[in-house]
Amino acid sequence: MRIPHVKFLFLLCMLLASPFALAEKADRDKPIDIESDNLTSNDAKKISTYTGNVILTQGTLEIHADKLIVREDQDGFQHGTATGNPATFRQKMEGKEEYIQGSGQRIEYDGHMDKVQLYVKAWVKRGEDIVHGDYIMYDAGAEYAEVIGGPKTATAENPKGRVHAVIQPKSAKGAAQKPADAKP
Repeated sequence: MRIPHVKFLFLLCMLLASPFALAEKADRDKPIDIESDNLTSNDAKKISTYTGNVILTQGTLEIHADKLIVREDQDGFQHGTATGNPATFRQKMEGKEEYIQGSGQRIEYDGHMDKVQLYVKAWVKRGEDIVHGDYIMYDAGAEYAEVIGGPKTATAENPKGRVHAVIQPKSAKGAAQKPADAKP
């Protein structure tokens, strides 16, 4: 039974790793547009705080939050913390008409480390595959993902708050259309 366990872990890692790695690359070169009810900005500290129905868009990326704090470090990298009940994100995947989306009470992005973290009642969905946890982290540089369960993830169906992933079978449609003499 060791092989199915390894296969499941591999699929889970691919579920989490590939969405962020395959996000629309052109989005990084697009301007960031932020709407909110209020803005407080401290240029000396390089911190801006947006509150009230915050909507951030950058290309196909869209984040909705109650509050968004954006900080720029000394090297010019952006760091953001979005909070809400919940905070959400959605982004088109590179070269596909498919989106990755997710949610958590807090979403943090570290532009220098290229790391995304979702906290409390977090979930990430790509196509029909989805993973739930109390904490979800993806480090694009290291190609490393981690999901941790906890009491804040508990539901009536999952009273212990365990990590829960649903990975759909890959369609046999593509394999059925492949010619018999084609190489894998």
